[in-house]
Amino acid sequence: MIGKIQRVPLRDVWKHEAKDFTQWLQENIDVLNSALDLNLINVDRERETGDFSIDLVAEDDGGGTVIIENQLEKSNHDHLGKLITYLTGMGAKAAIWIVSEPRPEHVAAVAWLNESSSAAFYMVKVEAVRIGESPAAPLFTLIVGPSRETQEVGKTKKELAERYGIRKRWWTQLVERSAKVSKLHAHITPGEYSWIGTSSGISGLNFNYVVIQDASSAELYIDRGEAEENKSIFDQLYANKPAVEKSFGGPLSWERLENRRACRIKFTQEGGYRSPEDEWPSIQDKIINAMNRLEQALRPYLKQLKLSS
Repeated sequence: MIGKIQRVPLRDVWKHEAKDFTQWLQENIDVLNSALDLNLINVDRERETGDFSIDLVAEDDGGGTVIIENQLEKSNHDHLGKLITYLTGMGAKAAIWIVSEPRPEHVAAVAWLNESSSAAFYMVKVEAVRIGESPAAPLFTLIVGPSRETQEVGKTKKELAERYGIRKRWWTQLVERSAKVSKLHAHITPGEYSWIGTSSGISGLNFNYVVIQDASSAELYIDRGEAEENKSIFDQLYANKPAVEKSFGGPLSWERLENRRACRIKFTQEGGYRSPEDEWPSIQDKIINAMNRLEQALRPYLKQLKLSS
């Protein structure tokens, strides 16, 4: 005969969260270890941090601190705040939040913490079950925890945030330097992305600065919404290539981009946002000079363009 699992109200098993459940967990940490595939040892109860008292504090295999916050009810914002406060207060490597009912918004928050923090966060659902007339037994279910995937996502997010911050510093400095010699980009608000630009005075034709890790560009980007018109504009300008390059003072990259809607004409040089910052002024001065020469070289022919509208 196979028995059926029956859920037992948690308060019928542990009437008081701190006095009963927390004490039971301290004495039976192996049950939680099994559920989470951890090896927590040296479990202390009611450890103080500032004005707060942590339910349980343990150590992992490497001697790192792990905090455990118990909540025999539906998860709430208060306990999530405590979890983060306790972890930072103790300098812990991991935090385990045990609840009876994990709310979706808190599951999402713990998943976000695993992606955005160097610490490990676990949300665990606790239930009490029995089969027939057997004594009630604990059932721990991992709802969300750290994983290799979340670590990779977190690493990527950190790298992106760093990249955006560097690029914003790059653009801030370039706009300031550019404004001293030209009004073309003086009104631009520095951003975090790989390009900034301003209109040439013709809708869809923009003079853009572009920067990547090891190179920077000045370009005329052509995109008025229709590939046919973009190619026509490019071809009209390309017909004046010798005169444009003579005025510019050197060769340009003429990119009709056959398999794309847009086209561009650009100059690219070595040196980007990953270059040493003490080299940025020199790199930026060169690309600002190139932008000014590009705009002056193309301006007469932009005025002669035959546009569809």
